[in-house]
Amino acid sequence: GYVSPSEDLVESLTRLVLPAGAMGFALTAYIMRMTRSSMLEVLSEEYINLARAKGMSQRVIVLRHALKNAVIPVITVIAFQFSYAFGGVVVLEEVFFWPGIGRLTLTAIQSRDIPLIQGCIVVVALIYMFSNFAADLLYAYFDPRIRYGGDD
Repeated sequence: GYVSPSEDLVESLTRLVLPAGAMGFALTAYIMRMTRSSMLEVLSEEYINLARAKGMSQRVIVLRHALKNAVIPVITVIAFQFSYAFGGVVVLEEVFFWPGIGRLTLTAIQSRDIPLIQGCIVVVALIYMFSNFAADLLYAYFDPRIRYGGDD
């Protein structure tokens, strides 16, 4: 069930554990696998071998050089998973009896409320667009080779 945080904050947080865990475990596993494979790929590059030959510590190599280059595909996965979560949240909201956009969409479909269905779809589409836009901005932040704009 759902308890509003304004009614009882502790009970609200207690009832949040199972839905958050159910949503988070599946998404986290995929992101961890992608991070691992991306890091393994980057750690076998020539510039990493050069940094090792220069005597840099493994910590500096991983945090300063490898992670910045390995995070680009991970950002893409996180953006898609964030958008995907809003599609999969319908089941969680029904199982755990939580109010949300998934439950609202399902109720609108069952009652054939076309304007509400359209509004819910537009909101989910906007979330999808903004998560991909944020991913594009993060690409430029983490990888200095990526720049957006005019001729510099």
